[in-house]
Amino acid sequence: METFRAFLNDFVVPDQTGQPFYLHVLDQMAVSEARYLNLDASHLREYDLTLYTNMCSFPQEVVPMFDYVVSSLSAERFGEEGDVNIQVRPFRLERSIGVRELGPRDIEVLVSVQGMVVRTSSVIPDLKSAFFCCISCKATERVEVDRGRIAEPLVCKRCKVSRTMELIHNRCIFADKQMIKLQENPEMIPEGQTPYSVLMFAYDDLVDSVQPGDRVEVTGIYRATPMRVNPRQRAQKALFKIHIDVIHFRKTDKRRFQRTDTADQTAPVLEEDTENVVNYGANQVERLVALSRTPDIYDRLTKALAPGIWELDDTKRGLLCLLFGGAPKSLAAHGRARFRSDLNILLCGDPGTSKSQLLQYVHKIAPRGIYTSGKGSSAVGLTAYVTRDPETRQLVLESGALVLSDGGVCCIDEFDKMPEATRSVLHEAMEQQTISVAKAGIICSLNARTSILAAANPRESRWNPRASIVDNIQLGPTLLSRFDLIYLILDTPNEILDRRLARHIVSLYQESGEDRTEDGMSLETLSEYISYARKHFNPVLTNEAALLLVAGYVEMRKAGGNKHTITATPRQLESLIRISEALARMRFSETVDEGDVHEALRLVRVALQQAATDPSTGLVDISLLTTGQSTSARSVIVAVSEIMREIVYDMKEPAMTTHQMMTQVQSRTDIIVNPELISAAASILQRDGVLLFSEDQRIRRL
Repeated sequence: METFRAFLNDFVVPDQTGQPFYLHVLDQMAVSEARYLNLDASHLREYDLTLYTNMCSFPQEVVPMFDYVVSSLSAERFGEEGDVNIQVRPFRLERSIGVRELGPRDIEVLVSVQGMVVRTSSVIPDLKSAFFCCISCKATERVEVDRGRIAEPLVCKRCKVSRTMELIHNRCIFADKQMIKLQENPEMIPEGQTPYSVLMFAYDDLVDSVQPGDRVEVTGIYRATPMRVNPRQRAQKALFKIHIDVIHFRKTDKRRFQRTDTADQTAPVLEEDTENVVNYGANQVERLVALSRTPDIYDRLTKALAPGIWELDDTKRGLLCLLFGGAPKSLAAHGRARFRSDLNILLCGDPGTSKSQLLQYVHKIAPRGIYTSGKGSSAVGLTAYVTRDPETRQLVLESGALVLSDGGVCCIDEFDKMPEATRSVLHEAMEQQTISVAKAGIICSLNARTSILAAANPRESRWNPRASIVDNIQLGPTLLSRFDLIYLILDTPNEILDRRLARHIVSLYQESGEDRTEDGMSLETLSEYISYARKHFNPVLTNEAALLLVAGYVEMRKAGGNKHTITATPRQLESLIRISEALARMRFSETVDEGDVHEALRLVRVALQQAATDPSTGLVDISLLTTGQSTSARSVIVAVSEIMREIVYDMKEPAMTTHQMMTQVQSRTDIIVNPELISAAASILQRDGVLLFSEDQRIRRL
């Protein structure tokens, strides 16, 4: 105890002022009225290796001693009266392991484990101090809980009568307790093996400090609890149940930028805990602000995103807008619950055009999220599924990929190969950003405030320029219309471009492999920049920018000319607003100016020209994305249906084949007629009650 008190009084961080570090922390705790001290174990190891070893080997005995020393020191320092109970929470142990490496040697030892939270339970009352009363003489006795066990008094101390002590629940002391399931990080799983998981219990203010999907480093005591063969017998099984009693949570992976919502922030940590960046130092803020004031910051950010992928600048700019995101806002006063601020982007095109690499890069720097493949995903795997809790044997809800990605980015590769039943669950998540569940008596609405970045290949492996995007990738128009930006990445042979691309790929193999761009912006700097922008800037539209948005939207609507072609819908206007706000965040600006709107209009026009161009007319037609058919295609079907209507009225036979109908229609029009066109026109006439189109491909007059 004296050694630890000396450590608190004397330890000084080398790079800071000569003031004792933990005394300064105690001063801050007195101001904020915090009741926990985050202890950097590396400091203790540097000061006294023996004390550090004793803490790791005997945490059950040593950590409470630390609590007593800190509590008494705080009472002496600030003259506090009454019981002062400050908890010491060590973290950053020398040995940090994965879930798979936990073994018998770690039992009752302080461990540091890395993983991803996949499930959290509701708050459970945990008995800390039991209160007993004798039913004979009304004598009372309080018993403290020791390692989860209650030593129930068998004999009353006053009347000496056995088995008369009764537990009085409303006089007992309870604490909050939460059960958390920690699973191995996906990148730590060996090839060909399934992920391991471990059960954890968090107490008091550590409850609800982490959410499913968080990547954390947990410091706690590894426990092994015996199981009885029969609850009424003292015989125990040879197998023990294992869990971790959590002492400290720490967010990991500083390469990922931070979330902006308060639900993601755990209990305050030491200023030295740089991997859980919530507050930025003065030097760091000054460096980021200076970077934002460079005139070419937009181009530098574009080059910093996936520097190993050549060109695709407009695609990278769209992905930057997805990472920065729009400003969150609520329109409840106008009857709308939530305004979506996250962007959804679809990358589609020929194989081998870096679509999957772009997804991997975005997943690497997103704050949280899941990377999945379309063929290996199910509807419940994306949303939520019901399972039975192994502890309580009750039905509980396990979060799927979209819910685990709440506040981050969900990357879905091979989107075109996803079953239709699986894709149908994305409609609600992509627009309302919720997942509604009604299974096994569990009815709830889960948050899925995530950006969706998807990649799809053409149906025929190569992109068909004579077909629309709906025909190329076989995605429903209701789903396509929910993407803010759709980029086509095509592999067009060009000797000059091919030579430059080959030189770029060869140069990547010659470099040292450091993840740094030519301008010197590393991945960590990019992540810090995005994180700071999302945390501190929520730009609003100026009057000039709002007028320009209205004018640009009206101009896009007029682009169809007199051909009755729809080139934009209100969804495109909302996308323009989100992209403009993301561009303003890139400049660390509190307002959206006209330059942001001009660039947003350009990005949307580029994406629409690629994805929503009618191959038969060469014009942009948003109907391709909203209905699956262009205006010109619909007009052709209507024209053919009118010719078929006349033919049916003139029919003398009770029925005719599709081939006969196609021949007669072709003789009356210059339109190239095929069986699909006849089938589409026949569906219109059947809906109008003119004819019956049977399964044997015969047309009968009604």
